[in-house]
Amino acid sequence: MVNTSVVLSGITLSNPVIPASGTFGFGYEFAEIYDISILGSISIKGTTKEARFGNPTPRIAECTQGMINSVGLQNPGIDKVISDELPRLRRHFKKPIIANISGFSVEEYVFCCEKIDKEECVGIIEVNVSCPNVRDGGMSFGTSPESAAAVTKAVKAVTSKPVYIKLSPNVTDIVSIARACEEAGADGLSLINTLLGMRIDLKTKKPVIHNKTGGFSGRAILPVALRMVYQVYEAVKIPIIGMGGVASAEDVIEMMLAGAAAVQVGAANLVEPYACKTIIDSLPDTMQKYGIENISDITGGAH
Repeated sequence: MVNTSVVLSGITLSNPVIPASGTFGFGYEFAEIYDISILGSISIKGTTKEARFGNPTPRIAECTQGMINSVGLQNPGIDKVISDELPRLRRHFKKPIIANISGFSVEEYVFCCEKIDKEECVGIIEVNVSCPNVRDGGMSFGTSPESAAAVTKAVKAVTSKPVYIKLSPNVTDIVSIARACEEAGADGLSLINTLLGMRIDLKTKKPVIHNKTGGFSGRAILPVALRMVYQVYEAVKIPIIGMGGVASAEDVIEMMLAGAAAVQVGAANLVEPYACKTIIDSLPDTMQKYGIENISDITGGAH
């Protein structure tokens, strides 16, 4: 009998499979089609201080083995998430969840993280530093070690729960940013977020996405994600949640061998709503196929 359980910052998950933020709503939507209690955890939709309608349409474009999105953090705002969305999710999912927080200034990150930290159902706070810093010319907080560290330090000062920083791959050196977050007190890291991409409509000869570019995700980015998780694992001592192109139990194992302690599944949920269930159901047989008894033992096994 294989053991699929993993531990993230003292929190035991029954398996390492977690739907990624932005691809699974607030979770309860999927409870209509299967028992979501089988999931290791859920990273809920990215939450900001104020409600956001998101970017103008079109904001989705299909690609070979992937997709581009420019949804723009559409969400009802932190207060509504706490008052409405979390209680709805709690009716279907009793395990600790991962709250994904976004902001456009350090103060916004602090405001939202301090509020969500008080929610009993939240096990881990995942801080998305891929947002544009409105006070620094619009560059993402995650593009420099200094900015990422500043957010990490500020958030850690007002929270008691583990804080995982979600890193952008759209950088020259992700390792230096990961180290800066660790030094600033991060309890863990999530990587990778989407790559920057675009599509052009041949009939109109214009970009498909209204905002021209968007986040490229899906199976095509798995090799990039694996490379970055592998590099960061060698550079830090804190746990990593790996993501980017994961769509099968084999992908989960590959990501963990690269260095992930747990794995998030993103775009696959948008293509196949049962993706996470299928991965979890097939994980024990896949582990046996490759002679794995305890899945937590394989983290970093490729090093």
